[in-house]
Amino acid sequence: MQSGMETLATLANGAGTYAAGVVTHDGEAHAATGFTSYAWLLVALPLVGAAVLLLGGRRTDKFGPLLATALSWGAFLVGAILFIGMLGRDDGDRPKSVHLFDWVAGGSFNVSAGMLLDQLSLVFVLLITFVGSLIHVYSLGYMEHDPDKRRFFAYLNLFVAAMLLLVLADSYLLLYVGWEGVGLASYLLIGFWHYNPAFATAGNKAFVMNRVGDLGLSIGIFIMFFHFGGVDFSTVFAGAEAVNGVNQGFMTAIGLMLLLAACGKSAQFPLQAWLGDAMAGPTPVSALIHAATMVTAGVYLVVRSAPIFEATPDAQTVVVIVGAITLLFGAIVGCAKDDIKKALAASTMSQIGYMMLAAGLGPVGYAFAIAHLLTHGFFKAGMFLGAGSVMHAMDNQVDMRRFGGLFSLTKITAVTFGVGWLAIIGFPGLSGFFTKDKIIEAAFIGVGWRPWVFGLAALIGAGVTAFYMSRLYFMTFLGKKRWTDDVHPHESPLTMTIPMMVLSLGSGFLGLLLVPTGFITGWLNPAFGIAETAEEHPVVAPIIITLVTLLLIVAGVGLAYLRYIRDDVPVLAPTGSLVTQAARQDLYQDQINEGLFMRPGVHLTRSLVFADSKGVDGAAGGLAAMIGGSSSRLRKLQNGFARSYALTMLAGVVAILGALWVIS
Repeated sequence: MQSGMETLATLANGAGTYAAGVVTHDGEAHAATGFTSYAWLLVALPLVGAAVLLLGGRRTDKFGPLLATALSWGAFLVGAILFIGMLGRDDGDRPKSVHLFDWVAGGSFNVSAGMLLDQLSLVFVLLITFVGSLIHVYSLGYMEHDPDKRRFFAYLNLFVAAMLLLVLADSYLLLYVGWEGVGLASYLLIGFWHYNPAFATAGNKAFVMNRVGDLGLSIGIFIMFFHFGGVDFSTVFAGAEAVNGVNQGFMTAIGLMLLLAACGKSAQFPLQAWLGDAMAGPTPVSALIHAATMVTAGVYLVVRSAPIFEATPDAQTVVVIVGAITLLFGAIVGCAKDDIKKALAASTMSQIGYMMLAAGLGPVGYAFAIAHLLTHGFFKAGMFLGAGSVMHAMDNQVDMRRFGGLFSLTKITAVTFGVGWLAIIGFPGLSGFFTKDKIIEAAFIGVGWRPWVFGLAALIGAGVTAFYMSRLYFMTFLGKKRWTDDVHPHESPLTMTIPMMVLSLGSGFLGLLLVPTGFITGWLNPAFGIAETAEEHPVVAPIIITLVTLLLIVAGVGLAYLRYIRDDVPVLAPTGSLVTQAARQDLYQDQINEGLFMRPGVHLTRSLVFADSKGVDGAAGGLAAMIGGSSSRLRKLQNGFARSYALTMLAGVVAILGALWVIS
C-alpha cells in the first residue's frame, strides 16, 4: 500500500494536476463537454424550487409540494445521466471541471465558482438526490394536513441544493457556502414547529453547536490561504503533496480544524450533543439529516481532504480516535433510549463514527467509509421513515414502552424496518454485513497497538449495535401490546410506504453490489491515487474477524430477546443501573458542556458586562460628573454684581503682592 497520496500526473506542458486524482488542468481535455456542462442544473433545480415556494407565498400552496418533489427527482435524473456518462470513460478521463463564473478576484487571490465532477462527488450526488427525493415523496403523505407544508417543502429543496453545492464545489471557499447552507436549512427544519418552545430550542442548539465546527472550517481555510496562497483544491492538494518537516505544523493545524468542522456537522465527539435533540423536527427531516445530507457532510470533508490528512499523520490519528470514541459513545447511548427517534439518532452517531474511523485509516479505509455511508443512507432513511410510520399509527407517540405487537397491524412498516434492522447489525448477506465488516477488518490493519485498540473498539461496537437495534425492533413490533385503549394502530398510506419499500431494497442488496463485486474500490480508488494492486492484511485473519463479529451479533440479538421479549422489561420501565441512567442522559454530555463551556462563558460575559458598566462606563460617567460639578460651581462666580467682581480683583492683587513678597 502506498504510504501517501500520489498525484496522478506530473506537471506537463505548464499544466498542473490536483493531488489524489481530483481533476487535471491540461487545457480542454478535462473541461466540461456535452451534457456535463449542464451539471449546474443539479444545484439549480432544487434551488429554484425553494425560491418559487418561498417567494410565491400562499399562491403556491396547491402545487408547491409536488413541484418541489418533481424538481428533486429532476436533479436525480441529471445526476444519473452524468453518472452513466462517467461510467463510459476511462479512470483518468472521468474527473471533469465545470467552470461557472469568476467569483472572487482580489490581487493574487482569485477564486472561481466551479463544480468538480469526479467519482467521489457523483456517488454523493446520487445518494443525496435519490434518497432525498424518496423523502420528498414520503413527506407528501406525512405532512399532508400541515398548514405550512409549502414552507416545509421549500426548506427540503433548500437542504438538498445546499448539500449538492457542498459536495460539488471545487474549492474550500465554495464548499463553505454549501456548508453554511446546510446548517441554515437544518436550523429551519429542526425548528419547523417553532411554536413549541422545546422544538425551537432544539433548532437553536443544533445551530449553535454547528457554529463551533464552522469556526474550525473557517480557520482551516484561513491557514490554507496563508500557507498555500489559495483555497481551491488544486492549490491546496498540490501544496499538501510537497509538505515537509518545516511546515508540518501548518498541515496538522489545517487537518485538526477540518476535523473540528466534521465533528460539528457529523455529530462526532465532542460536538455530538445536538443530534438527539434534533429529533424534534418532523420525521422526514430526521431521515434527510441522518441519511443523505447533514451528518454525511463531515465524512465527505475528511475523505475529500485525504491529501491533507495523508500529509499529517498526527491529525489522521486523531480522526481515527474520534471515530472510535463516537462509535462506542453512540452505541452505549442507544442502549437506553426509549424514544424511537432518539435511539435511531444514537445509532447514526455510532455508524458515522465507523465511517470516520475508516476515513482516518487512510487508503485502506477510504472506499469502505464511503461504501458504508451509501448503504447506511438507505437503511437509516428507511428506519427513520419507518419510525415516522409508527408514529403515524400511534398518534405521534415516540415512547417504545407504549408500543409492542405492531407487526400484525403495520406489516409493511414492520417488514421494511426489519430489513433495515438486519442490515445495520450486519446480518449475513445484507448491506451492513459487507460494508461495516470491511471497516472492522480495515481497523485491524497496522502495526503496534493501533490495530488492536481500534479493531477491538469496532468489534465491541458491532456487538452493542446488535443489542440496541434488536431492542428497538423487539420493543416496537414484537412482544405484548402495550398501547392504551385510545390508540388505534394502522398502516400508513402508499405515499409513505412505497419509499420505505424502495429503501428496504437498497438496505438488502446495495452492499452486495458495492463490495463483493469490487465496484466501490474500483470506482473510488483511482480518485484517491491508490494502486489497484496495493493491499494490506489485518493482524488477524479476516475469517476470524468475521466469525467473531457474527458471534457478537448473535450474542447482542440473543440478549435483547431475553430481556425484551422473554422477560418483557419494557412493562416494568426500570430505573436501571448507574450506567443505564447515564446513557439515558446521553452520558451527561449536556451537563459536561454546561459545566465546561456554558457556565464559564456566562460568568465571563457577566464579568465583562460588570467591568464595562462599572469600569469603562463608570470612569466616563465620573469624569463627566466631575466636569459638570466643577463648571456649575465656577458658574456661581459669574453673578453680575460689581462688588463681587471688585472683591475678586482685590483678592487677585493681594495674591500677586504676596507672591512678590515671598520671592523678594
